[in-house]
Amino acid sequence: MNEIKAKSYSVEFQQKGFEKLDKLIQENGYSSVFVMIDSNTEEYCLPVFKNRVSESLDFEIICIPPGEEFKTIESCQKVWQNLSDKGADRKSLMINLGGGVITDMGGFIGSTFKRGIDFINIPTTLLSMVDASIGGKTGIDFGNLKNQIGVIVDPKLVIIESDFLKTLPFKDYRSGYSEMLKHGLINDKKYWNTLSNILKTNPDDILPLIYKSIEIKNKIVIDDPYEQNLRKVLNFGHTIGHAIESYFIKSDHLDKLTHGEAIAIGMIIESSISVEKCSLSQSEADQIKHVFNSIFSKVKIDSSDQENIISLLKFDKKNSHGNVNFVLLKSIGVPMIDLKVTPEQINKGFLFYDS
Repeated sequence: MNEIKAKSYSVEFQQKGFEKLDKLIQENGYSSVFVMIDSNTEEYCLPVFKNRVSESLDFEIICIPPGEEFKTIESCQKVWQNLSDKGADRKSLMINLGGGVITDMGGFIGSTFKRGIDFINIPTTLLSMVDASIGGKTGIDFGNLKNQIGVIVDPKLVIIESDFLKTLPFKDYRSGYSEMLKHGLINDKKYWNTLSNILKTNPDDILPLIYKSIEIKNKIVIDDPYEQNLRKVLNFGHTIGHAIESYFIKSDHLDKLTHGEAIAIGMIIESSISVEKCSLSQSEADQIKHVFNSIFSKVKIDSSDQENIISLLKFDKKNSHGNVNFVLLKSIGVPMIDLKVTPEQINKGFLFYDS
Protein backbone atom coordinates (compact mmCIF):
# COMPACT_ATOMS: atom_id res chain seq x y z
CA MET A 1 0.00 0.00 0.00
CA ASN A 2 1.53 3.30 -1.14
CA GLU A 3 2.28 6.14 1.25
CA ILE A 4 0.03 9.21 1.36
CA LYS A 5 2.06 12.39 1.20
CA ALA A 6 0.93 15.34 3.32
CA LYS A 7 2.56 18.76 3.17
CA SER A 8 5.48 18.08 5.51
CA TYR A 9 5.11 14.40 6.44
CA SER A 10 3.84 11.11 5.07
CA VAL A 11 1.28 8.56 6.17
CA GLU A 12 2.79 5.10 5.93
CA PHE A 13 1.03 1.75 6.14
CA GLN A 14 1.78 -1.52 7.93
CA GLN A 15 5.40 -2.68 8.20
CA LYS A 16 6.61 -0.05 5.73
CA GLY A 17 5.66 2.52 8.35
CA PHE A 18 7.91 0.98 10.99
CA GLU A 19 10.74 0.72 8.49
CA LYS A 20 10.29 4.45 7.81
CA LEU A 21 10.30 5.08 11.57
CA ASP A 22 13.65 3.30 12.01
CA LYS A 23 15.12 5.26 9.10
CA LEU A 24 13.82 8.60 10.43
CA ILE A 25 15.29 7.95 13.89
CA GLN A 26 18.67 7.05 12.40
CA GLU A 27 18.73 10.06 10.10
CA ASN A 28 17.77 12.59 12.77
CA GLY A 29 20.04 11.36 15.54
CA TYR A 30 17.51 11.92 18.34
CA SER A 31 19.01 12.23 21.81
CA SER A 32 16.18 10.22 23.37
CA VAL A 33 12.85 8.65 22.37
CA PHE A 34 9.68 8.70 24.48
CA VAL A 35 6.57 6.61 23.78
CA MET A 36 3.36 8.04 25.25
CA ILE A 37 0.61 5.49 25.93
CA ASP A 38 -2.36 4.91 28.20
CA SER A 39 -3.04 1.78 30.22
CA ASN A 40 -5.24 0.30 27.46
CA THR A 41 -2.54 0.84 24.84
CA GLU A 42 0.01 -0.64 27.22
CA GLU A 43 -1.94 -3.88 27.46
CA TYR A 44 -3.17 -4.32 23.90
CA CYS A 45 -0.91 -2.31 21.57
CA LEU A 46 2.52 -1.89 23.11
CA PRO A 47 3.41 -5.57 22.44
CA VAL A 48 2.58 -5.09 18.74
CA PHE A 49 4.68 -1.91 18.67
CA LYS A 50 7.66 -3.65 20.29
CA ASN A 51 7.36 -6.47 17.78
CA ARG A 52 7.40 -4.04 14.83
CA VAL A 53 10.25 -1.69 15.74
CA SER A 54 13.97 -2.41 15.59
CA GLU A 55 15.32 -4.34 18.58
CA SER A 56 18.01 -1.68 18.90
CA LEU A 57 15.48 1.11 19.52
CA ASP A 58 15.90 2.41 23.07
CA PHE A 59 12.85 4.27 24.39
CA GLU A 60 11.21 5.43 27.62
CA ILE A 61 7.52 4.84 28.33
CA ILE A 62 5.21 7.60 29.59
CA CYS A 63 1.82 6.20 30.62
CA ILE A 64 -1.34 8.19 31.41
CA PRO A 65 -4.84 7.07 32.45
CA PRO A 66 -7.23 6.34 29.54
CA GLY A 67 -10.25 8.45 28.63
CA GLU A 68 -11.40 11.86 27.45
CA GLU A 69 -11.68 13.05 31.06
CA PHE A 70 -7.86 13.01 31.30
CA LYS A 71 -7.35 15.15 28.18
CA THR A 72 -6.55 18.13 30.38
CA ILE A 73 -3.84 20.67 31.14
CA GLU A 74 -3.21 18.83 34.43
CA SER A 75 -2.33 15.66 32.47
CA CYS A 76 -0.06 17.71 30.22
CA GLN A 77 1.74 19.15 33.24
CA LYS A 78 2.45 15.65 34.54
CA VAL A 79 3.84 14.53 31.17
CA TRP A 80 5.94 17.71 30.78
CA GLN A 81 7.33 17.07 34.27
CA ASN A 82 8.01 13.45 33.37
CA LEU A 83 9.86 14.49 30.21
CA SER A 84 11.90 17.01 32.17
CA ASP A 85 12.72 14.53 34.93
CA LYS A 86 13.89 11.99 32.35
CA GLY A 87 16.20 14.52 30.69
CA ALA A 88 14.28 15.20 27.48
CA ASP A 89 15.78 17.99 25.38
CA ARG A 90 15.00 19.73 22.09
CA LYS A 91 16.45 16.81 20.15
CA SER A 92 14.15 14.27 21.81
CA LEU A 93 11.38 12.48 19.91
CA MET A 94 7.85 11.72 21.14
CA ILE A 95 5.91 8.78 19.72
CA ASN A 96 2.18 8.98 20.45
CA LEU A 97 0.89 5.40 20.52
CA GLY A 98 -2.85 5.33 21.14
CA GLY A 99 -6.26 6.68 20.24
CA GLY A 100 -7.44 10.22 19.66
CA VAL A 101 -6.78 11.40 23.22
CA ILE A 102 -3.15 10.25 22.99
CA THR A 103 -2.49 11.70 19.51
CA ASP A 104 -4.30 14.99 20.25
CA MET A 105 -2.69 15.52 23.65
CA GLY A 106 0.67 13.98 22.77
CA GLY A 107 0.95 16.25 19.75
CA PHE A 108 0.14 19.27 21.93
CA ILE A 109 2.67 18.23 24.57
CA GLY A 110 5.37 17.61 21.98
CA SER A 111 4.74 20.81 20.04
CA THR A 112 4.99 22.94 23.19
CA PHE A 113 7.69 21.21 25.27
CA LYS A 114 10.86 23.33 24.99
CA ARG A 115 9.01 25.25 22.25
CA GLY A 116 8.55 22.12 20.21
CA ILE A 117 10.10 18.70 19.78
CA ASP A 118 9.42 16.24 16.95
CA PHE A 119 6.54 13.83 17.38
CA ILE A 120 5.16 10.84 15.49
CA ASN A 121 1.59 9.55 15.61
CA ILE A 122 0.87 5.82 15.64
CA PRO A 123 -2.93 5.66 16.01
CA THR A 124 -4.36 2.46 17.47
CA THR A 125 -8.12 3.08 17.08
CA LEU A 126 -10.14 3.41 13.88
CA LEU A 127 -11.17 6.95 14.88
CA SER A 128 -7.62 8.13 15.40
CA MET A 129 -6.46 6.44 12.18
CA VAL A 130 -8.94 8.28 9.96
CA ASP A 131 -9.23 11.53 11.91
CA ALA A 132 -7.25 12.59 14.99
CA SER A 133 -3.76 11.58 13.85
CA ILE A 134 -4.07 13.25 10.43
CA GLY A 135 -3.87 16.97 9.66
CA GLY A 136 -1.74 18.46 12.43
CA LYS A 137 -4.50 19.45 14.86
CA THR A 138 -3.37 18.97 18.46
CA GLY A 139 -5.16 19.96 21.62
CA ILE A 140 -6.77 19.36 24.97
CA ASP A 141 -10.17 20.01 26.50
CA PHE A 142 -10.88 23.07 28.65
CA GLY A 143 -13.29 22.21 31.41
CA ASN A 144 -16.01 20.22 29.65
CA LEU A 145 -15.45 21.88 26.26
CA LYS A 146 -13.66 19.76 23.68
CA ASN A 147 -10.40 20.77 22.04
CA GLN A 148 -10.51 24.40 23.15
CA ILE A 149 -6.74 24.68 23.69
CA GLY A 150 -4.27 23.60 21.05
CA VAL A 151 -2.07 24.36 18.06
CA ILE A 152 -1.81 23.09 14.48
CA VAL A 153 1.58 21.39 14.10
CA ASP A 154 2.35 18.50 11.74
CA PRO A 155 3.83 15.25 13.01
CA LYS A 156 7.03 13.95 11.45
CA LEU A 157 5.29 10.72 10.45
CA VAL A 158 1.98 8.84 10.82
CA ILE A 159 1.94 5.02 10.82
CA ILE A 160 -1.25 3.04 10.16
CA GLU A 161 -1.10 -0.58 11.38
CA SER A 162 -4.38 -2.49 11.07
CA ASP A 163 -3.34 -5.17 13.59
CA PHE A 164 -4.11 -2.68 16.36
CA LEU A 165 -7.80 -2.93 15.41
CA LYS A 166 -8.00 -6.63 16.28
CA THR A 167 -8.45 -5.87 19.99
CA LEU A 168 -10.55 -2.71 19.55
CA PRO A 169 -13.94 -2.84 21.36
CA PHE A 170 -16.87 -2.72 18.93
CA LYS A 171 -18.23 0.54 20.40
CA ASP A 172 -14.91 2.21 19.59
CA TYR A 173 -14.85 0.63 16.15
CA ARG A 174 -18.27 2.13 15.39
CA SER A 175 -17.04 5.49 16.63
CA GLY A 176 -14.37 5.57 13.92
CA TYR A 177 -16.77 4.29 11.29
CA SER A 178 -18.96 7.32 11.98
CA GLU A 179 -16.12 9.64 10.93
CA MET A 180 -15.55 7.60 7.78
CA LEU A 181 -19.21 7.95 6.85
CA LYS A 182 -18.80 11.70 7.36
CA HIS A 183 -15.99 11.71 4.80
CA GLY A 184 -18.42 10.27 2.28
CA LEU A 185 -21.14 12.77 3.15
CA ILE A 186 -18.88 15.79 2.66
CA ASN A 187 -16.86 14.58 -0.31
CA ASP A 188 -17.80 11.40 -2.14
CA LYS A 189 -21.30 9.96 -2.54
CA LYS A 190 -19.95 6.70 -3.99
CA TYR A 191 -17.76 6.24 -0.91
CA TRP A 192 -20.76 6.99 1.32
CA ASN A 193 -22.77 4.31 -0.51
CA THR A 194 -19.94 1.77 -0.12
CA LEU A 195 -19.74 2.36 3.64
CA SER A 196 -23.54 2.49 4.03
CA ASN A 197 -24.17 -0.94 2.55
CA ILE A 198 -22.32 -2.96 5.16
CA LEU A 199 -20.44 -2.27 8.38
CA LYS A 200 -17.06 -3.85 7.61
CA THR A 201 -15.30 -5.12 10.74
CA ASN A 202 -12.45 -7.26 9.38
CA PRO A 203 -9.15 -5.30 9.60
CA ASP A 204 -8.09 -6.56 6.15
CA ASP A 205 -11.37 -5.38 4.61
CA ILE A 206 -11.34 -2.01 6.35
CA LEU A 207 -7.75 -1.07 5.45
CA PRO A 208 -8.53 0.10 1.86
CA LEU A 209 -11.40 2.18 3.27
CA ILE A 210 -9.13 3.69 5.92
CA TYR A 211 -6.80 4.60 3.06
CA LYS A 212 -9.68 6.31 1.21
CA SER A 213 -10.75 8.30 4.29
CA ILE A 214 -7.19 9.48 4.91
CA GLU A 215 -6.89 10.49 1.23
CA ILE A 216 -10.06 12.59 1.51
CA LYS A 217 -9.02 14.31 4.73
CA ASN A 218 -5.43 14.82 3.61
CA LYS A 219 -6.42 16.51 0.35
CA ILE A 220 -8.71 18.91 2.22
CA VAL A 221 -6.01 19.71 4.79
CA ILE A 222 -3.36 20.32 2.13
CA ASP A 223 -5.67 22.82 0.41
CA ASP A 224 -6.53 24.59 3.69
CA PRO A 225 -4.20 23.67 6.58
CA TYR A 226 -5.40 26.34 9.03
CA GLU A 227 -9.17 25.97 8.46
CA GLN A 228 -9.77 29.31 6.80
CA ASN A 229 -12.17 27.89 4.23
CA LEU A 230 -12.39 24.35 2.79
CA ARG A 231 -11.17 22.49 5.90
CA LYS A 232 -14.31 23.63 7.71
CA VAL A 233 -16.26 20.94 5.83
CA LEU A 234 -14.63 18.33 8.11
CA ASN A 235 -16.78 19.75 10.91
CA PHE A 236 -20.07 18.49 9.45
CA GLY A 237 -22.05 17.00 12.34
CA HIS A 238 -19.55 18.33 14.86
CA THR A 239 -21.20 21.65 15.73
CA ILE A 240 -24.13 19.84 17.33
CA GLY A 241 -22.16 16.65 17.95
CA HIS A 242 -19.41 18.25 20.04
CA ALA A 243 -21.99 20.10 22.13
CA ILE A 244 -23.82 16.81 22.74
CA GLU A 245 -20.57 15.02 23.59
CA SER A 246 -19.48 17.77 26.00
CA TYR A 247 -22.90 17.91 27.69
CA PHE A 248 -23.03 14.14 28.20
CA ILE A 249 -19.50 14.18 29.67
CA LYS A 250 -20.42 16.71 32.36
CA SER A 251 -23.95 15.46 33.15
CA ASP A 252 -24.28 13.09 36.09
CA HIS A 253 -27.66 11.78 34.91
CA LEU A 254 -26.47 10.74 31.43
CA ASP A 255 -24.15 7.99 30.21
CA LYS A 256 -21.11 9.24 28.31
CA LEU A 257 -21.19 8.89 24.53
CA THR A 258 -18.32 7.97 22.26
CA HIS A 259 -17.24 10.68 19.83
CA GLY A 260 -18.74 8.71 16.95
CA GLU A 261 -22.10 8.31 18.69
CA ALA A 262 -22.30 12.05 19.38
CA ILE A 263 -21.39 13.17 15.87
CA ALA A 264 -23.74 10.58 14.37
CA ILE A 265 -26.56 12.35 16.22
CA GLY A 266 -25.09 15.66 15.07
CA MET A 267 -25.05 14.54 11.45
CA ILE A 268 -28.69 13.42 11.60
CA ILE A 269 -29.76 16.74 13.14
CA GLU A 270 -27.66 18.81 10.75
CA SER A 271 -29.01 16.81 7.80
CA SER A 272 -32.51 17.81 8.85
CA ILE A 273 -31.44 21.46 9.07
CA SER A 274 -29.86 21.07 5.62
CA VAL A 275 -33.26 20.24 4.12
CA GLU A 276 -34.55 23.68 5.14
CA LYS A 277 -31.34 25.69 4.68
CA CYS A 278 -29.63 24.08 1.68
CA SER A 279 -32.37 22.17 -0.18
CA LEU A 280 -30.96 18.76 0.74
CA SER A 281 -33.63 16.33 -0.40
CA GLN A 282 -35.79 14.84 2.33
CA SER A 283 -35.06 11.38 0.93
CA GLU A 284 -31.30 11.90 1.42
CA ALA A 285 -31.84 13.20 4.95
CA ASP A 286 -33.97 10.12 5.67
CA GLN A 287 -31.26 7.89 4.22
CA ILE A 288 -28.60 9.50 6.43
CA LYS A 289 -30.79 9.00 9.48
CA HIS A 290 -31.49 5.37 8.54
CA VAL A 291 -27.79 4.52 8.09
CA PHE A 292 -26.69 5.98 11.42
CA ASN A 293 -29.67 4.50 13.27
CA SER A 294 -28.75 1.08 11.86
CA ILE A 295 -25.31 1.40 13.47
CA PHE A 296 -26.05 3.27 16.71
CA SER A 297 -28.89 2.88 19.22
CA LYS A 298 -31.26 5.81 19.68
CA VAL A 299 -30.23 8.13 22.53
CA LYS A 300 -32.92 9.82 24.59
CA ILE A 301 -32.37 13.60 24.80
CA ASP A 302 -35.22 15.41 26.56
CA SER A 303 -36.20 19.04 25.96
CA SER A 304 -34.29 20.47 28.94
CA ASP A 305 -31.13 18.63 27.84
CA GLN A 306 -31.62 19.98 24.32
CA GLU A 307 -31.76 23.55 25.63
CA ASN A 308 -28.54 23.03 27.57
CA ILE A 309 -26.86 21.50 24.53
CA ILE A 310 -27.88 24.46 22.35
CA SER A 311 -26.45 26.84 24.96
CA LEU A 312 -23.04 25.18 24.53
CA LEU A 313 -22.92 26.07 20.82
CA LYS A 314 -21.58 29.54 21.67
CA PHE A 315 -18.26 27.86 22.56
CA ASP A 316 -17.84 26.12 19.19
CA LYS A 317 -14.40 26.76 17.66
CA LYS A 318 -15.84 27.71 14.24
CA ASN A 319 -17.73 30.68 15.67
CA SER A 320 -16.80 34.23 14.72
CA HIS A 321 -18.23 37.67 15.42
CA GLY A 322 -20.77 36.16 17.81
CA ASN A 323 -22.24 33.84 15.16
CA VAL A 324 -22.51 30.05 15.37
CA ASN A 325 -21.34 28.78 11.98
CA PHE A 326 -22.60 25.46 10.63
CA VAL A 327 -21.46 23.10 7.88
CA LEU A 328 -24.50 21.70 6.08
CA LEU A 329 -25.20 19.59 2.99
CA LYS A 330 -26.63 20.68 -0.35
CA SER A 331 -26.63 17.01 -1.30
CA ILE A 332 -24.66 13.94 -0.26
CA GLY A 333 -21.06 14.72 -1.21
CA VAL A 334 -21.69 18.48 -1.58
CA PRO A 335 -21.16 20.52 1.64
CA MET A 336 -21.74 24.22 2.34
CA ILE A 337 -19.88 26.21 5.02
CA ASP A 338 -20.42 29.24 7.30
CA LEU A 339 -24.20 28.99 7.49
CA LYS A 340 -26.23 30.61 10.27
CA VAL A 341 -28.87 28.46 11.94
CA THR A 342 -31.66 29.48 14.32
CA PRO A 343 -32.49 27.70 17.60
CA GLU A 344 -35.88 26.86 16.07
CA GLN A 345 -34.20 25.03 13.21
CA ILE A 346 -32.01 23.13 15.68
CA ASN A 347 -35.08 22.13 17.71
CA LYS A 348 -36.70 20.81 14.52
CA GLY A 349 -33.52 18.83 13.92
CA PHE A 350 -33.83 17.22 17.37
CA LEU A 351 -37.45 16.34 16.57
CA PHE A 352 -36.29 14.73 13.31
CA TYR A 353 -33.69 12.68 15.20
CA ASP A 354 -36.22 11.60 17.82
CA SER A 355 -39.01 10.74 15.36
